Amino acid sequence: MSLAAKALWTLESSLAQPVTLAGIARACGVSRFHLAHAFARATGMSVLAYLRARRLTEAARSLAGGAPDILDVALGAGYGSHEAFTRAFRAQFGMTPEAVRGRGTADGLDLMPPLDLTRRLAVPIDPPRFETAGEIVFIGLFRRHRIDYTWPIASQWQEFIPQHDGIGPQAQPAPVGIVGDLDQDGNFSYGCATEVTATAEIPAGLQRRRLKPQLYAVFRHGGHVATIDGSYAAIWDSWMPNAAGYLPVHAPTLERYTSGFDPRTGEGGVELWVPMMRLPAG
Repeated sequence: MSLAAKALWTLESSLAQPVTLAGIARACGVSRFHLAHAFARATGMSVLAYLRARRLTEAARSLAGGAPDILDVALGAGYGSHEAFTRAFRAQFGMTPEAVRGRGTADGLDLMPPLDLTRRLAVPIDPPRFETAGEIVFIGLFRRHRIDYTWPIASQWQEFIPQHDGIGPQAQPAPVGIVGDLDQDGNFSYGCATEVTATAEIPAGLQRRRLKPQLYAVFRHGGHVATIDGSYAAIWDSWMPNAAGYLPVHAPTLERYTSGFDPRTGEGGVELWVPMMRLPAG
């Protein structure tokens, strides 16, 4: 069973109990950082977003079935007050709890059924090579995105690519994607960047980022760039839990486009540089 599937089982068995990201991670035997990445890549949602949607779904079904006390339903869904529950409920379904109870049905609501990853087809991923990189300096365009809505990254690249050749002096000719700062709500930072020397000037509207020396596990994604999340899911959800002697590090992942990559077609291959640490022998 994959890591994300284990987390889903733990979440589904704990809907009516207090749950934290740390607690789910402990139950799965991994760090919060590892769990957050594996779950988001496998499901397209953060752990807490999934938990919130599932609890509100069960609350809606309970109210549609005639639950007499809305505060009891709210407490069972993890909310400390009627007001907080109503705000979250309306944001999820566009209706108040009272309205759903009055309708007597949950039909037409955007309910979240339990996800089932046990039959998901595994994406093949070749074993990585390991590379140790010194300090790397980038200049790029950085923005925040949601893990469940990553399409704006494509337009971010369209905005950045015309500026790439004018940034310099360059340490590497190919542009690089920089993925980092995934939070518990599934929001993350993405940078379209150029690797430069430390003396490069920063054009207007762009930012400089420095990465400390780091060991990386380097995986090749050979398909279209739009399918890159499948490779990420395989890395975090399947390869990482079995990476004996290594642990993931809370640092940015690099998407290094190969010399054969064509930004017009999205084909040609990308290397995914995932930060790792080697555990002491014994």
